[in-house]
Amino acid sequence: MTRPQLFTLVFFALLALLLYQMGLILQPFLFPALWAGLLAHWVFPFHRRLTQAMGGRDALSAGCLTFGVLAVVVVPLVWMSALLVGEAGAAERAMREWVAAGGLQQLAERVAAVPLVGNGLRSLAVDGRVQALSMEESVLAGAKWLSQFFVSQMGDVLKNAVVLVSNFFIMLLVLFFLLKDGERWLAGLYELIPMDESHKRKIVTRLDQTVRAVVKGMLVTAMVQGVLAGLAYLALAVPFPVVLTALTIVLAPIPFGGTALVWGPVVLYLLWIGAVGKALGMLVWGVGVVSMADQFLRPWLIGQEVQMPVLPLVLSVLGGLALYGLLGLFVGPIIISLFMTAVQIYREEYYAPASAASTNVSPPL
Repeated sequence: MTRPQLFTLVFFALLALLLYQMGLILQPFLFPALWAGLLAHWVFPFHRRLTQAMGGRDALSAGCLTFGVLAVVVVPLVWMSALLVGEAGAAERAMREWVAAGGLQQLAERVAAVPLVGNGLRSLAVDGRVQALSMEESVLAGAKWLSQFFVSQMGDVLKNAVVLVSNFFIMLLVLFFLLKDGERWLAGLYELIPMDESHKRKIVTRLDQTVRAVVKGMLVTAMVQGVLAGLAYLALAVPFPVVLTALTIVLAPIPFGGTALVWGPVVLYLLWIGAVGKALGMLVWGVGVVSMADQFLRPWLIGQEVQMPVLPLVLSVLGGLALYGLLGLFVGPIIISLFMTAVQIYREEYYAPASAASTNVSPPL
């Protein structure tokens, strides 16, 4: 081995060791940094316009947008948390009042009014093996658990407030510097990538399109579906519409089930209380409007820019959700999209020339 080769080997071994140690040091801040990267990419066009409007003062523009994100996130989060805890307690009180008013004694008549399956359910409800006392205890225990669940979640948030607040402010700090200096950092990193200019441009363009499309598709679709379902909850006078709307928005990005995990039980509840017309209306609205909005809006927002087939898109969302949690809803499609770009580059640079060479070889005589 020559001296230059030995120097190169030692240098890259040292570089790999330093990168590994940097990864260990920065690992606790990975998820806040990724969230900051997604937010920075999403609001960067506004940052450019705001910087121009402020006479080129990019630091002032970055600070304004960072404080804007702080207000947009914190204020609704505090408001929604207070409403969730309040409505969970109201749900427990309403269930206790229903049991105290003799709701379980009227259970058989209520069940018998359910179309098609009422008689069968009524026989189960009046079965001698089911005691009224145990049913009352079960209902009250379920209501108490529901209330305590929401309250305990808020309690866990408060108990872990230090970690939560630290991660949130780390995200804001990273967001500020990404808006202020991110373009220059990316330009320096772009020059260091040891690839042809056309390949680098293709990967960066694909990454930009995918991040923008996935973030816009996931968030906008979830918000639209939540608003559509929330309007139905309010119009049909369903109890606790704020809780249901919040759950609809949270569950909307899940590919299988999604919003149906919320409006489906609402349909069953309306059937249970004998509001057959409202139940049918909720069912038609849920299937024909809320769920169909996901079928049309999300593929249009994501697929038009990324041009990813449906199956890889669904699998990337599910796999990302299982591996990275909520962040995986965005990271999964981004990784799959970059992989598809790498395959495309391979086909253009290696597979296509090899195929052309093999077709030009004349067969032996």
